[in-house]
Amino acid sequence: LRAGLEQRAAATQARELLELLLDTSHVVSKVEKLIKELPTAPSDSSDVEDRSVDKGYSGNDTTSPNVEAGTDVRETQSILLERIASEMNRLKFYISHAQNLPFIENMEKRVQGATKLLDGSLERCFVVGLEHRDAKVIYNCLRAYAAIDNTSSAEELFRTTVVSPLIQKIVPQNYAKAVSGVSSDDLEDDYEQIMQCVEKDCKFILEISSSANSGLHIFDFLANSILKEVHSAIMKGKPGACSPGKPKDFLRNYKASLKFLDFLEGYCPSKSAITKFRSEPAYTDFMRLWHVSVYFSLRFQEIAGGLDGALTATISPVGVNENQMKQKTLLLKQSIKLLESLQSCWSDDVLVFSHSDKFLRLSLQLISRYTTWLSSGLAARNASDGSTSSPADSEWALSVPVEDFIYVMHDVNAVIGELSESGDFVGRVNQLLASCPIEVLTLVKQSILQAVEPLKELLPSIMDVMIGVIVKRSNEDLKHLKGITATYRMTNKLPVRHSPYVSGILHPLKVFLEGDRVHYLSEDDKTKLRRGSTDKITATYYDMVSEVVNVARKTESSLQRLRQGQQKRIGGSTDASDNIISDTDKICMQLFLDIQEYARNLRTLGIDAREIESYRSLWQCVAPKDKQDSIQF
Repeated sequence: LRAGLEQRAAATQARELLELLLDTSHVVSKVEKLIKELPTAPSDSSDVEDRSVDKGYSGNDTTSPNVEAGTDVRETQSILLERIASEMNRLKFYISHAQNLPFIENMEKRVQGATKLLDGSLERCFVVGLEHRDAKVIYNCLRAYAAIDNTSSAEELFRTTVVSPLIQKIVPQNYAKAVSGVSSDDLEDDYEQIMQCVEKDCKFILEISSSANSGLHIFDFLANSILKEVHSAIMKGKPGACSPGKPKDFLRNYKASLKFLDFLEGYCPSKSAITKFRSEPAYTDFMRLWHVSVYFSLRFQEIAGGLDGALTATISPVGVNENQMKQKTLLLKQSIKLLESLQSCWSDDVLVFSHSDKFLRLSLQLISRYTTWLSSGLAARNASDGSTSSPADSEWALSVPVEDFIYVMHDVNAVIGELSESGDFVGRVNQLLASCPIEVLTLVKQSILQAVEPLKELLPSIMDVMIGVIVKRSNEDLKHLKGITATYRMTNKLPVRHSPYVSGILHPLKVFLEGDRVHYLSEDDKTKLRRGSTDKITATYYDMVSEVVNVARKTESSLQRLRQGQQKRIGGSTDASDNIISDTDKICMQLFLDIQEYARNLRTLGIDAREIESYRSLWQCVAPKDKQDSIQF
């Protein structure tokens, strides 16, 4: 039984193989017969075509009987070719299931010959259909190409027959002409002309291949015909157009190319068609022309290098006279260069949207570089002790007068305002990135605001530099205070007016506040400067007064013990000496007059001395006992 079943299965397999071979032989014969019929079907219409059709696309003229005959011939040929292609497709299927059989191998030459004849006939028919814009012929030929899975041949024929002649008229193929000045590397005008040609001379086949239920969606004439030819023309005629070595020209051509791609994508009937278009090798090769990463590197060097060059220069205000009434206008070329660099990163003639993350990073680096430059200078200024090991970034702070720090304070406030949430810069960036999700926009805004925070933290340090210099200058006058001790040890006169040095204590602060640059400070900064300076000056004043009074009291106590010892040895009375005003008392009386005058001078600056803690301690140190509780001046 098993042997019988195996015999039956073998017989069935042999019968199926025989039927396959017979079908294959039948299809080959059928294909050969149909190919032989091509010339005999009213196909040889060259004489009709030559007599009836002028050179060019004139197949739409239906008034001539000869033209109608030519149209019918082309359509008949295309229908027959589609039929042959369908049979060839079936033949390929049969051969794939009967490989390595002697019968099939013997038929191989016949199959190759039929394939060659079909390809040649289909090519000629398709080209004629393109030349006459015969929609029916093109449709049938495309279906034939699809049947034999040879879409690339149809796309290449369309490129060489229709697209290439059009592009060559627009983009010069001889690079020597471009170099000699006949044609520049600019592509904008070329793309405009190409888009007009696509609309006029290529749209017909795009509509045919994208028609519903046609099965022709497998063709991609946009990528493999139009874009491929444009790519070739640019490489041959204008290779310099893609060179990032000329950043402005490169960006202009790159944006024009993106606009051209958007135009081509407009012919895609669906999102899936757009995805397919972008995945084509021709699209990938075209995008590889544009070395955007190299372009960004060049822009990075240009922008960052420009800011570095400005930061290594000395501080010099720009346009001070013109900006006196414009409090928000930047004064220092370093600050001006920072904002120019930031604006350049996001300007239309620099920014590449696909690399916006890199330009954002560059913007944050620029802010950080400016902040580092400021902090290094301020640290060196605050720690200036004659050392020569200061970094290069800090030299500017050591060489400028303190009055120039008014410009620094003004500019830092202006930069912070420009980069704040309500500033123009953040608004500009968000506007350019408006197509991004709201989460991305939020992160971008936060990154910019966080980059500005270290800059805000430098404001007190800038104020401290100005206050420190003012206090140092005031200390020069305060040193004269120590002369009071010697004055009242050599005389019995009582003090009746304040000392001359008092009027000079606040003189450096007054000069600073009355300078021609102080109007660049905000009222709030002026108040902080007055209060901070007077607090430190008063604290120093108290320390010096306290030291003088303590030394005087110790000296007075020592002298008194000596006198008492002498009186005891000679048996004299100490009552007379008790009624004499001591040197310490005279010194305190003079200092009391001085601090009263000092308080009045503070009042002229808008400062109430009673609100300064160190002044209250100063009052307690030298005021008479009956005036300790009430500060009056």
